Amino acid sequence: MSRDMSDVTHVKNDRPVRRRRGVLRERATQWWSRRQGHAPPAPEDTGAQGLGAAALGAPLDPARSTLWRMRTTVRDEPGSLAALCTSLARLRVDILSLQTHPLAEGTVDEFLLRAPEELPAAELTRSAAAAGGSGTWTERADAHDLVDAPTRILGLATRTALDAAELPLALRQLLGRCTIRSLPATAGANDARTVEGGFDENTMRLRTPDGGVITVERPYLPFTPTEFARARALVELDARLGPRVPRGQDILTLPEGNDITVRRAHAADLTASKAMHDRCSQRTLGMRYHGPVGDADRYLDHLLSPRFGRTLAAQTTSGRIVALGHLLWDGDETEIALLVEDDWQRRGIGAELLGRLVALAVEAGCESVYAVTQASNTGMVAAMRGLDLPLDYQIEEGTLVITARLDATPVASPPPYEQAERH
Repeated sequence: MSRDMSDVTHVKNDRPVRRRRGVLRERATQWWSRRQGHAPPAPEDTGAQGLGAAALGAPLDPARSTLWRMRTTVRDEPGSLAALCTSLARLRVDILSLQTHPLAEGTVDEFLLRAPEELPAAELTRSAAAAGGSGTWTERADAHDLVDAPTRILGLATRTALDAAELPLALRQLLGRCTIRSLPATAGANDARTVEGGFDENTMRLRTPDGGVITVERPYLPFTPTEFARARALVELDARLGPRVPRGQDILTLPEGNDITVRRAHAADLTASKAMHDRCSQRTLGMRYHGPVGDADRYLDHLLSPRFGRTLAAQTTSGRIVALGHLLWDGDETEIALLVEDDWQRRGIGAELLGRLVALAVEAGCESVYAVTQASNTGMVAAMRGLDLPLDYQIEEGTLVITARLDATPVASPPPYEQAERH
């Protein structure tokens, strides 16, 4: 224990305590000044008294303001951040949060801003440039961005820990608008960059335990070392926890009285899924896979992997799988697909699976889902129409692509087997 701390601890009367507190405040102020090379100077040094009522007036009314995310690169030297903050203050812009991303040369400062609603994004960019910022990027933010970064990252880690299928979604929420693809171990095996992992300006490569690679592309905004470290930590967490799928099930009673169990499917269902393929007709498999029917089985390894999406299985009371529904992460889009065994078609199973898959897509933040089928597949077309969502149709040479827009859809509650894992 230092002498100073001992003195403060053992003094009994009021006067020495007040004196010591004054000394501690002075020392703390000196330490803070040395530590915060980027801290704004005192008002008399910044010229804040000359900013006028616009900068020092009443706080912005949230109802008459706009949230923005802004990134800009500044020189890594004392006063650079202070100049940027002062420039924004002149526009009555409130800084709600700040993250720094150190680079080899300079620092990327990421702000969450509340600005007057009439202030255009171009004015924010000009303000940053006037204060020495370069490579400035702005984007509208929303209330979800008000959560501080550590809390948001811990939440993403929790979701990833509960469900392996959450990893691509967690990466997308962590890194913003980006395209994420999972490549098997054989893809790019001779590429040294793939083997080692890493990132360049607009592409990130993350190794997976099985030797595969997750690639993340974001052309509109360069990646930073901080973002790469966060993304790699999520992938490493996923690797350490191994395969995992939320437990639980949902019992459905069909119109004729049969009970069907709906649950999440995973790699352990591969044998039962192949057995269902063997019971399906050539026509049913052909409408589902749009290619040689003999190759249908080889798709199942991919479809049942949580790395590529989520799969729901419908099974009878005896445990036989009679239908599969897939929600597949396809880069920055989301595909939805169904396969129902012939003897169980026209009983509403496909529609039930489809509705649950769409609920999962909405909960995951997807703006739309699309289904690829044949124009003659009236069952799939009817199921998509039954969603009561805005639909877009594209047809070429007998192949029909139906896109359902989810942006105007209220977020539905996850099925019971999802809810149980989130509480």
